[in-house]
Amino acid sequence: MGVIVAERKTVRYAHVAGWGKYVPTKVVTNEDLSKSVETSDEWIVSRTGIRERRIAASPKETTATMSFEAARQALQVAGVAPNDLGLIIVATATPEYSFPATACVVQDMLGAENAGAFDLSAGCSGFMYALAMGAQAIASGAQSHVLVIGAETLSRIVNWHDRETCVLFGDGAGAVVLQGSDEPGGVLSTLLRADGSGGELLIVPAGGSHQPPTLDTVATGQHYVRMNGREVFRFATRVMDEATRKVVADAGLTLEDVDLFIPHQANLRIIQAAVRALKMPMDKFFVNLDRYGNTSAASIPIALCEAVDAGRIKPGDHLVMVGFGAGLTWAASVIQWGVPKPPVPAWRRTLDGLRYVAAGVRSRARRLRRRLGAVLFGSPEPRTIDEGAHRPERVTEGKLHADAAPRTTDEGMPRTEPESLAAPPVEEPRAE
Repeated sequence: MGVIVAERKTVRYAHVAGWGKYVPTKVVTNEDLSKSVETSDEWIVSRTGIRERRIAASPKETTATMSFEAARQALQVAGVAPNDLGLIIVATATPEYSFPATACVVQDMLGAENAGAFDLSAGCSGFMYALAMGAQAIASGAQSHVLVIGAETLSRIVNWHDRETCVLFGDGAGAVVLQGSDEPGGVLSTLLRADGSGGELLIVPAGGSHQPPTLDTVATGQHYVRMNGREVFRFATRVMDEATRKVVADAGLTLEDVDLFIPHQANLRIIQAAVRALKMPMDKFFVNLDRYGNTSAASIPIALCEAVDAGRIKPGDHLVMVGFGAGLTWAASVIQWGVPKPPVPAWRRTLDGLRYVAAGVRSRARRLRRRLGAVLFGSPEPRTIDEGAHRPERVTEGKLHADAAPRTTDEGMPRTEPESLAAPPVEEPRAE
């Protein structure tokens, strides 16, 4: 009897082929903040290292539109067309909507007709989580091109009268294109970790199913970021050191082999603590939080783009990117940088611009076709699978509210299961 031997697939490496960023034009300095809250430039700089941040002041600047702009740049640098993408991941704590996913909005804006798309929520670690998932999709052979985006409009969930949080955050987006290759390099190792027991240390309490929006939650500011700064600081300084050492070892390298560290840009004192713990020189750490503040999931890709523009990264360099955030979560990755791309010619930029105009036209045409189809042909009436089944009972608003009213158990806890799942009523015996 013959033996069937499974064919071994060639290892695929996920290389960073393109990168791009977008930050809003409006700059809010520490001096600006001192006019609305009790603070000062000296107080903020000494505790955080932040001097200014970018704020999405225009209604046209949203998580999706900033993601789109960063993605356009990344695709252009990579020389990859939107239709070549197989997957789009947007890491964000401030999505466009609860649903649909912001990634789907970006997919439509790009005209990436062959791509799947979803959002990922892991706080400030989100981009690193998304990068790991994109790299693994390529390594498995499932994808050849993955667009990974980190984007935030944190200014819209920050209480601008709370000096403990409003001085920290800013808005922006960064993106990379991962491309599969047989050439060794690219993403060499990743690390993902979480500790949900610390979830309350960095949280937006209301707005989800646990505490839906009400007049009271709005009035008491439950939809703003709440943070235990002291505990988050302790957590961050510990995991930055541990995660960096682990991910470097997993890549088969030593700390001395690392050419540049790109940490999450949350607080300069946290970065300095990591420098001391790792016993590495400060000039090996890229820092730009003084100009952008903490942009959460966008901070690492924005810093990566600026490090490339500043000439801090050369072909063959080993980079370590490490982040931490709400969840609590933390994540890290080692990347071997590839060959730089040549400048994008003017004709290519023009062609890309026309491509996105066409994507917008195509999207509007699809929406119009759906509306016309509904007007001309209507919507099919729902039918039961069993032809002999009775037609569903018409539900009135009063009955709907009565059925949905919470019932209680003997212990007094709310119980909201459907009526069909509850025990049937017990019939009283009838006299003969």
